[in-house]
Amino acid sequence: MSDEIKTVLDLRGLLCPMPVVKLAKAVKGLAAGELVEATASDPGVLADIPAWCKSTGNELVKMEKGDKVFTFVVRKLAG
Repeated sequence: MSDEIKTVLDLRGLLCPMPVVKLAKAVKGLAAGELVEATASDPGVLADIPAWCKSTGNELVKMEKGDKVFTFVVRKLAG
């Protein structure tokens, strides 16, 4: 599996549930094993994105908490 990020999403300014909705749409367009990076500003994503990854069987590769900005890298595992 490659660690090259295929898609970058800027989800800053979007409120729940839109960051997860847009992430899900982006992941759907990836091949198994590909990565998407998402940056969001809604603190709700700190719980929502990890829960979404767990419920959909995708891998949360990285989660970084910055100053009012949160970055996630998700690997699509299912085909």
